[in-house]
Amino acid sequence: MVMTTIYKICPASLWREAERDGAFRGSDADRRDGFIHFSTAEQLAETAKKHFAGQNDLLLVHVDAAQLGGALKWEPSRGRALFPHLYGELALSAVTHVEPLPTQLAKFN
Repeated sequence: MVMTTIYKICPASLWREAERDGAFRGSDADRRDGFIHFSTAEQLAETAKKHFAGQNDLLLVHVDAAQLGGALKWEPSRGRALFPHLYGELALSAVTHVEPLPTQLAKFN
């Protein structure tokens, strides 16, 4: 079985809150939109540039999409590309890795 990894860029303080709570319930923008926004590997650089420019202390959260079940929907967004949206909270058990946002993405070029 091939694992499909999706990604969430998240301020470290918000992720620490999720670790304390046992689940990630989304950012202010996620809650406003009614779902948690994710990106594929190919979408990450543009997502970082568009939504996180100038921010510090960001984490890149790797998530196994298969563990999210039917709550994960692939919907058209920027440029009509399909983006992964999670309708519900993110169980930490679906997270495979958390790291500081890699330098090549953090530059927002």
